Amino acid sequence: MSDKKHPYPLFDQAEHLAMPLSTWHQAYLKSLDLEGVFEEYDLCKRFLLAYRGSEDTFKSYRRDVERLCQWSWIHKQRLLKTLNRNDFTEYFHFVQSPLKSWVAIKHSQRYQDHTSGQRLPVEHWRPFLLRKSIKNKTASDTYSPSQASLRACIACVSTFCTYLMQENYIPANPVLLIRQKSQFLQKVHQERITRKLSNEQWRILVKTIQYLAEKDHKYERHVFVISAFYLLGLRISELSSSEKYHPKMADFFRDNAQRWWFKTVGKGNKYREIAMPNAMVDSLKRYRAHLQLSALPTPFDQSPIIPKHRGHGGIGIRQLRKVVQEAFDAAITQLKKQGSVEEATLMQQATAHWLRHTAISHDVLHRPREHVRDDAGHGSATVTDRYIETDLAARHSSARDKRLILDLDITNLED
Repeated sequence: MSDKKHPYPLFDQAEHLAMPLSTWHQAYLKSLDLEGVFEEYDLCKRFLLAYRGSEDTFKSYRRDVERLCQWSWIHKQRLLKTLNRNDFTEYFHFVQSPLKSWVAIKHSQRYQDHTSGQRLPVEHWRPFLLRKSIKNKTASDTYSPSQASLRACIACVSTFCTYLMQENYIPANPVLLIRQKSQFLQKVHQERITRKLSNEQWRILVKTIQYLAEKDHKYERHVFVISAFYLLGLRISELSSSEKYHPKMADFFRDNAQRWWFKTVGKGNKYREIAMPNAMVDSLKRYRAHLQLSALPTPFDQSPIIPKHRGHGGIGIRQLRKVVQEAFDAAITQLKKQGSVEEATLMQQATAHWLRHTAISHDVLHRPREHVRDDAGHGSATVTDRYIETDLAARHSSARDKRLILDLDITNLED
């Protein structure tokens, strides 16, 4: 076993991955000194490119397949086809606590274009990434995947192994043979949605960015972004531009009954239409006025929803996350000023996706769950039910008055 080799990225974006192996990739794979590694790399490549139609799915599978390959080829110095059930058990333990040298504390691109014409790996990239909120802590002590991430990892690796089996490369799926997956995954009756803003955090966030927008027009973008995430319950990928998806103003449309909708392509490459509340229509008008556009878009308006400050097109996911983080930081500062230190501390853990969770959690309080399900793009109402907490409120209320000692006559107890 050796950990001396640097864990460079193995798989580029889909359009680059579809190209023949670069000179760098050929040299790197050869340096691993594993006979048959080129064949395994090609199998991985074909598996990943089968999902190029959905950017989110492609990225998820790429992350987990890449980590498995790096662990097997670099850490264990073995081919994938030699791994057995016990090896995969060891791998899933590794994913929960990777080597410090494999964990980055800030986001980095995988590859960048070089003057030589090649796509070369970025030196600071690592297979694992710490969340921003804990980036100042020691990587080896703090990195720990969520249950959702670990569950997705196991599912992805299992799917990949099934593919290798169907390609007659391995005789069976070793992941399916792991009888005690419970050692990795906690069993819960119904997992609660806890990654959301409290009512106080949400109130201060909205008031703060609205105040900032009155003082400085550049914050109009922040007001619109926060409004869109909350009032439409969007995922970040549904509001940001990517190579295959470009949200445009014409995606806001009015039907024959004069009702406004927002059309998007979400998780799993699924198209859906989201009912727009009046507050979202008002927010869109305000934002378009800031952009010096007409009050409402026409069906032919191809301008990006959130244009770049420089250049053409809309902003990407990282830029959009930055906008949300700036709004969060302003709200955190305000919470501290008013003495809500605990709320401020908890909000430091928040990410852009918390806005979607917050929106759906508030929605289910007063809308039919089937309507919330369809607007949120949930595959079933069971997912939507995870946001309903009325039963939790009743359960907690019934437990509130439990006492350590019953109301019995204890006057006759001996000293």
